[in-house]
Amino acid sequence: MSPDPSAKGTVPFGEYRTWYRVTGELGAGRPAVVAVHGGPGSTHDYLLPLARLAEDGWPVVHYDQLGNGGSTHLPGKGAEFWTVELFERELANLVGQLDIADDYVLFGQSWGGPLCARHAMTGPPGLRGLVIANAPASYPVWLREMTRLRAELPPDVEQTLRRHEADGSYDSPDYLAAMRVFYDRHVCRVTPWPRDFLSSFMEIYNDPTVYYAMNGPNEFHVIGSLKDWSIVDELHRIHTPTLLISGRHDEATPAVVQPYQDGIAGARWEIFEESSHLPHLEEPERFFEVMTDFLKSL
Repeated sequence: MSPDPSAKGTVPFGEYRTWYRVTGELGAGRPAVVAVHGGPGSTHDYLLPLARLAEDGWPVVHYDQLGNGGSTHLPGKGAEFWTVELFERELANLVGQLDIADDYVLFGQSWGGPLCARHAMTGPPGLRGLVIANAPASYPVWLREMTRLRAELPPDVEQTLRRHEADGSYDSPDYLAAMRVFYDRHVCRVTPWPRDFLSSFMEIYNDPTVYYAMNGPNEFHVIGSLKDWSIVDELHRIHTPTLLISGRHDEATPAVVQPYQDGIAGARWEIFEESSHLPHLEEPERFFEVMTDFLKSL
């Protein structure tokens, strides 16, 4: 029987609202899996396939982080408003508001990975497991690896990228076409792009406030407030059973993921050979095997 996908709503977060969706039944036996999306400034849409876990008894919570999707949009807020701490508080608030703080698992993808890692560092007693997927622990390392991956692009593509980055013309069709070459190699190798991924992509395009403030114009040109941010020196504080996921062709290269392996005692790392940044879309069957195996082990 397919789980009922209709439990949607918002919870208060200070003077704002956080949109969420629950698939399956919370508190029915197995811990809830909270899907924490990337960006910062993306939406839950591209992680919707995780709802399939509810068919095996793990209820799944999706949510849109503040500033995007169904949550409160704040296009007038400057970069100083959009902090890591803001999103940490929002995640903790959501877990509390949904009354799952005594039994839950976090799945953090891309930027959601270090966000969930920060949450785990606080030692929440009800956090049963942590999945860090395709995620940086250090944005300086991420940027160094981006430079290396870009150097492997066709020379004319890299020249186009550099030209438009120099004059700030990120909306140029030529820049977007060159950007797509990188994305097709290192973000999503499925063509055409899956609808769920395209939905999140368009949500960022429609309101890039958070993405531009914290990240920058795209995945590989990080000039926002996160560019110098790192949690590498704090990872030893995580004592939650942890699964690391990355793709062989991922923009989150082995050098990007390695600090999690080194810093979190007992962390298990699965590399998906046919995937880049989105193994749950690129190798869904193996992804669900790995996820289910991890969840059953908790």
